[in-house]
Amino acid sequence: MPDNPANRERCDWAGNDPLYCDYHDNEWGVPVHNDRKLFEMLILEGFQAGLSWITILRKREAFRKAFRRWDWNEVARFTDKDVERLLGDSGIIRNRRKIEAAIRNAQAFERVRKEFGTFDRYIWRFTDGKTLRPAKRATCFAELPTHTPESDAMSKDLKKRGFSFVGTVICYAHMQATGMVDDHQAQCFKAQGSHC
Repeated sequence: MPDNPANRERCDWAGNDPLYCDYHDNEWGVPVHNDRKLFEMLILEGFQAGLSWITILRKREAFRKAFRRWDWNEVARFTDKDVERLLGDSGIIRNRRKIEAAIRNAQAFERVRKEFGTFDRYIWRFTDGKTLRPAKRATCFAELPTHTPESDAMSKDLKKRGFSFVGTVICYAHMQATGMVDDHQAQCFKAQGSHC
């Protein structure tokens, strides 16, 4: 019998919103090694602080356009005029602190790439280049950690390098989103076999 996405058992946080389900099924927990994608997720996680992830997903295309399709070189050169432009863009989260942090983070992202060759090479050091999996999978969202020693170390190092909106909780969410950790719940079809 062919797999029917509507019948899949997922992590409970995915609910039944088609956008959330698609994100869960095709992105969350899948290892990312592309610098543009890593930059996108780092910036979006910062914008998500204090908000729900579905809010970010619904605005994702607008963010992509506003931030030059995640070209960190362009974003790093944004000026005060760009900040004002972004503050007037109803398609994104219009928070001055988060917008200014995204620009600073693009500049820090460039510095990390100069030092390590790629951001991928830098960021995956925090898990020794592999996806971390729990000894026992959670059965509900409340059982998932909000941070770990690895995300604590990542946050501290990113801050030292000039990044902002990179607290340990945001870093752990980034690790989950980019497959540095595999936190699919026990009942989830993604936790069955080697989907991640």
